[in-house]
Order: sequence, then C-alpha cells, then structure tokens
Amino acid sequence: MSQQKAIELNQLMAGKSPEEVLDWFISGNAGKTAFATSLGAEDQVITRMIANLGKTADIFTLDTGRLFPEVYDLMDLTSKKYGLTIRVMFPDATEVEEMVRTKGINLFYDSIENRKLCCNIRKTRPLKRALKGLDSWITGLRKSQSVTRKDLHVVEWDEANGLIKVNPLIEWSEEMVWDYIRKHHVPYNKLHDQGFPSIGCQPCTRAIMPGEDVRAGRWWWENPETRECGLHKND
Repeated sequence: MSQQKAIELNQLMAGKSPEEVLDWFISGNAGKTAFATSLGAEDQVITRMIANLGKTADIFTLDTGRLFPEVYDLMDLTSKKYGLTIRVMFPDATEVEEMVRTKGINLFYDSIENRKLCCNIRKTRPLKRALKGLDSWITGLRKSQSVTRKDLHVVEWDEANGLIKVNPLIEWSEEMVWDYIRKHHVPYNKLHDQGFPSIGCQPCTRAIMPGEDVRAGRWWWENPETRECGLHKND
C-alpha cells in the first residue's frame, strides 16, 4: 500500500455509498481491514452497517482506562444486539504507571505536551498494536466534525501508521448520522442526550453549550488546532 494506491482507491470509491465502501474493503480485503470504533454516534452507524453485511469483520476499540461508564454499557449492548465481538485494546500498564508516577494522575491539564503524552500512551500506542499487520483501517471521521478534518477524503494514506485509512461517512452531516440512528433504532451513548456530541476520556470531555462547535467539549482548554489525540495525525 502507498499514497498512490490511496489516490486510486479514492477515485474508485467516488460515488459509492458508505455501505458499498464498507463491503468493498471488508469483503475484498478479508483479514487485512479492521474497524476502529470509539462507540460514538458515527461509529455506531458504521457498526450497524457492518452487521448488516453479514460478514466477519475485525472490530476493535481502545479502552484508555479513563472512559465514561456509559461507554462500557453501550459496548456491551452493541455486542449483544448485533452479535459482534468488539476487540478491546488496553494501554501498557507499566507505561501508564510510570507516567502517573512522574507526571500526576491528571497531567493532561498542566500542558499540551503532557496531554499528548497521555493520549500517546493510552491511545496511540494501543492503536498501533491493533493495526499491526493490517492494510487498512476504517474510521467514523466526518469533515464537519472539526477544522482539522475538513480536507479529508473517503480514502486517505495514513503516513503515521503506514496503511490506508477509510472514512465511509466523511461527507455525512450531523443530521444524516442522527436520522440514520433514529430510523434504524441504532443504540447510542445516552451522554449524547446530555450535551455531549463528541465523547472521549471522562476528564477530557465536557458537555457543550448551544451554538458551540461539536468538538468544543474535547480538550476545551486548548485551541481548536491542537484538539486531536494523535490517532489521526494527518488530518
């Protein structure tokens, strides 16, 4: 796989529905494509689409150790509803212990460098382990989620991880996501009903006020240009 291959695949996927994109990668690249879910609204839509394909798919999530209880409840409900196994990736316990010992339990509030260190240990490194040996990974990214995502395409070359990144819902609006969830009775995180459009680790996520950007509740003490955890470095 390469940057040129990503360009070719992006052209091939032009005009295809999210279901068609998912079917192409899961069916045609069996065992070499995985879906990374955070159990967010977009990811729940994709999970339902994958379940409807009726094909075996590798689905994994990252448990940072600082998630909301509602995330675990939704993970259990989703697995049972669709009969799917969600592979859970954990951070290295020794690395977490050393970080907390030297930087403090809530180090991420002290500096951007500390916050990125925490994201790296709890999220980015487990992601790299989950992606090892794969050719492509599927995400729930959308252009309208953040200023850091406005130039993304359905298929991207993920330089940081050395593989193809597939974004089936990249052109979808927030309204389209929720219309799908309501129409198909897709289970979702109840925190969404309490003003949390984007849900990450509990200490780094807050509800947003009316009129705020949907990502305003993530790392709200930073400026918008730095509000990524490192999972999507070439956004």
